[in-house]
Amino acid sequence: MSGRIEQRFAELSKSRRKGLIPFITAGDPGMQSTVPVMHALVAAGADLIELGVPYSDPVADGPTIQHSSERAIARGAGVTQVLEWVSEFRQRDTATPVVLMGYLNPIEIFGYAKFARIAQEAGVDGVLIVDLPVEESASISLLRDAGIHQIFLVAPTTTERRLAAIRTQAQGFVYYVSFAGITGADRLDPDAVGKRVEEIKQGGDIPVAVGFGVRDAAGAVRIAEHADAVVIGSALVAKLAEAADTEAAVAAASGFLGPIRSALDGLSA
Repeated sequence: MSGRIEQRFAELSKSRRKGLIPFITAGDPGMQSTVPVMHALVAAGADLIELGVPYSDPVADGPTIQHSSERAIARGAGVTQVLEWVSEFRQRDTATPVVLMGYLNPIEIFGYAKFARIAQEAGVDGVLIVDLPVEESASISLLRDAGIHQIFLVAPTTTERRLAAIRTQAQGFVYYVSFAGITGADRLDPDAVGKRVEEIKQGGDIPVAVGFGVRDAAGAVRIAEHADAVVIGSALVAKLAEAADTEAAVAAASGFLGPIRSALDGLSA
């Protein structure tokens, strides 16, 4: 197991910095743009990358990410291509953690053993499977055995009993969904987020990243006052969707993320 996620959060803690985790959909805005955009995000200050695996029925995602998945699937993007892109990314970057975010069905169809082997070889650090609750996490035990962390989601509606189970099994970090709903909505309540993050951390010290509803630097700063890391997805995906080619996508990624990184760094200045 590489330990890239743990190492990155340890570095952030030591330097008293907040993590920045951008989400992009693999294969959008183009098949050739995914790896260059990943490198551009790291250069602009990303601490970890969430790479979305395109899926035809992304029920937890709002229209922006749904449409990005549709475009990527239409271009031919799937699990095989995603793993190839991670492997290509690793040729230049062996330090930045990469977590695949998506749904169970594509991995199940691909085959758990095959996925675990190829994902490990490619350099995947974790998977965040939206529709796989902690009670059924044993179904991907082959991935965990291969050193690929399962990143759990916690919602405002998560019961204490389930939260206790997540604390026991959590690896890498916990992703807190800032409100009950789909990605891309604008319902941030920093005070409520702060209270919930404290509850998640009780009895453990695993980092907590907060996503859903973070759209810009101001929102990221408000959330980062409570969280160890901030996840930003729909707003970035929308910017990338406007790019006509790889060069424009790289510029859009850098231009979007840079000011957010600067704002977060201002918290520890």
